[in-house]
Amino acid sequence: MSDAIPTVAPTEHRAFRSETEPCRWDGIDVLKYKETGTHFKDITRQVLFEPGDDISTQLRYFEIAPGGHSTFERHQHVHEVMIIRGTGQVLVGEELRTVQQHELIRIEPMTWHQFQASLGAPLGFLCLVNCERDRPQRPDEKQIAELQAHPVIGDFMKL
Repeated sequence: MSDAIPTVAPTEHRAFRSETEPCRWDGIDVLKYKETGTHFKDITRQVLFEPGDDISTQLRYFEIAPGGHSTFERHQHVHEVMIIRGTGQVLVGEELRTVQQHELIRIEPMTWHQFQASLGAPLGFLCLVNCERDRPQRPDEKQIAELQAHPVIGDFMKL
């Protein structure tokens, strides 16, 4: 896969990391969601567990500020998500759901999806992915027109 996201070298291995404030952990940097773009709003990520000799997945924590949203996208890899903070709405394919703490979401390959936080509180979620994965795809102009005509997707998606 030439468009694969490069594997990140393992960071310092520690058995325990304490929470230092709500959804922030000792020694875990709060990073930009993505380096550039205007197709997302008010979202950060933390890489909680990196790949190692015996693990090929990455556990990440994303936090969307009130009123913010992730990118409307799809890709060939699976996401497995657990909401751990706040409430919001999640679009997976043609299904739109209001989500809250402890809900689980599985996003199958090549399924359009987007997370949006409610106005009152951040939406925080854990996301488990394979370390070797493809880059997300955003809709092209033709796909945008088709998606905007859909009664559920068109009213929800933010580009």
